[in-house]
Amino acid sequence: MADVTGPISTLPGSGHDFPDGTPCDEHPDRQAVARIQGETDSFGSEMNDMCQECLDAYREEMKNADWSGVCDWCKDHKPRLRPRRDYEEGMAGRVYDVCDDCIKRENDELEKEIGTYWDDDGEGYDD
Repeated sequence: MADVTGPISTLPGSGHDFPDGTPCDEHPDRQAVARIQGETDSFGSEMNDMCQECLDAYREEMKNADWSGVCDWCKDHKPRLRPRRDYEEGMAGRVYDVCDDCIKRENDELEKEIGTYWDDDGEGYDD
């Protein structure tokens, strides 16, 4: 594990900058070519520095992973879950495993709410 952050707004799987000369976590004799965000919670995240071999293996693992499970929001078993935060808890809050239906529902609700702040001409009411 390359680094541990404090509270962070990005989600697992995000790429991050890292200093030149950073070694791979698994192969310290090799240069890292990527820093990928790993386990993430409201306290922070783990960053993983990877050489090209480790990055290729990670990408292959992500392509073949089983993303099914029980959605943290609707509690239904779904074929695909994605990491998501609850905006009301803040952008560094808990990371939930959420299904596409719940993400769409939340996005639709947010879009509807945003629409209440604009008039028919697309001008904000505060303008």
